[in-house]
Amino acid sequence: MGLTFFNTLGRTQQTFVPLDPSLARVYSCGPTVYNYAHIGNLRAYVFVDILRRSLEYFGYNVRHVMNITDVGHLTDDADDGEDKMVKSSRETGRSVWEIAEFYTDAFFRHADSLNIIRPHVTPRATEHIDDMIALIRRLEERGYTYRAGGNIYFDISRFPSYGELARVRSAGDDAGVVNSAHGRVEVDPNKRNPNDFVLWFTQSKFENQAMLWDSPWGRGYPGWHIECSAMSMRYLGEQFDIHCGGVDHIPVHHSNEIAQSEAATGHQWVRFWLHNEFVVMDKGKMAKRSGSFVTLDTLTEAGYDPLDYRYFCLLAHYRSEIHFSWEALDAARSARLRLVERLRGLAEQLSGSAADYAAGAVDAPKAGGRGISGFAEAALNDFRDALEDDLNTPKALASLQTLTKSETGSAEESLAAVASMDRVLGLNLIDEATAEQQIPEEIERLVSEREEARKAKDFARADEIRDILKERGFVLEDRPSGTKVSVAGRAR
Repeated sequence: MGLTFFNTLGRTQQTFVPLDPSLARVYSCGPTVYNYAHIGNLRAYVFVDILRRSLEYFGYNVRHVMNITDVGHLTDDADDGEDKMVKSSRETGRSVWEIAEFYTDAFFRHADSLNIIRPHVTPRATEHIDDMIALIRRLEERGYTYRAGGNIYFDISRFPSYGELARVRSAGDDAGVVNSAHGRVEVDPNKRNPNDFVLWFTQSKFENQAMLWDSPWGRGYPGWHIECSAMSMRYLGEQFDIHCGGVDHIPVHHSNEIAQSEAATGHQWVRFWLHNEFVVMDKGKMAKRSGSFVTLDTLTEAGYDPLDYRYFCLLAHYRSEIHFSWEALDAARSARLRLVERLRGLAEQLSGSAADYAAGAVDAPKAGGRGISGFAEAALNDFRDALEDDLNTPKALASLQTLTKSETGSAEESLAAVASMDRVLGLNLIDEATAEQQIPEEIERLVSEREEARKAKDFARADEIRDILKERGFVLEDRPSGTKVSVAGRAR
């Protein structure tokens, strides 16, 4: 079948063929570093990580660029409100530079714990102001801009296909309001059309803006949308393969990116647009503006492993909403830990470590890998088919689960196939299954006490101790040779 993606541009599933056969070029919208990323934000980065891993799994070289927005993103995407960085600075008493550094570090700490591979390039907006000014100058020279109220605007009337990505009319909104990612807001009176957007703000827009640069239009700072266009072109060229982001970016941010980029270059900018859906909690999408959002630290402080959340994300297709609850996260954790336990059992069947079989068995999934045949090979083929079908991770996980539950084939084959699959899933399954487990003395004492209770036929006490151990994150397996205790993960 070949690798296929659902392209938001055209709303069809298409076979992926990169512009350059030797390189797949990917850009993903990165964090605005004014606060912690909530777990809804982090779903987008898990999705992009699966995309990158899948491209590499199928033999593509990948160049992945993700921006860091540390200036210019207003509290409303349609040029309304104040700069998010400035707002955070005012509320916390820290400088915008301190805030940017702190939350950038926090973002990468969370991404690393989710086993997200870092992008090859992570440009910061504040370090690429010259690139943005140069791109605005190109638009100005081609007649796509106008100046009003001291700001430089993009004139969408000059770009007839504006809104094609979002499938919206470019000029059909009421004169006094404009569509945005967060609803309809009062329009900037300086705009000729409600959907025109700012390329460069001057001091006349916000008097208290802390980040300002000299420009041909006066001292000011860039609009949010121009940043992604300028930085992606800088590192990926003026045409590349894939652009990713959340579905909330479609109507404003990504539509504006397309308009300014293609107006400047005169040709198609991005060939594939891939968008992930929201994480939903209670009513509506999870968002910082609600005042009650859940971060990855919230989960770890409650006793979850970050990989429990990664597994949770993989249970839904990236284009489907996923409903978060503690019960759903519990179920994901239990499924992941049961999977690790099964793999630990397979590893114990081998004389050496299962990790010995991971390195040489996974380089060429199309060829099956070293020692993989029969049932394991069929499972790998199903896994690959699921990925080729627009990165269908629920089906990919099902292939993995079926493989590990089967008694067909050898332990070596199964572990080699799992190692191959986990190159994409990123759950560190082999490492966790073969890691040496540290059992605290207190737990060992409880296990011994349970053994004594069983010998005394005090089964009520034995069951009580089993439940206590389960609550503390340890599982027991009664064998003819004795009881085995293993780490199952931390309890909430």
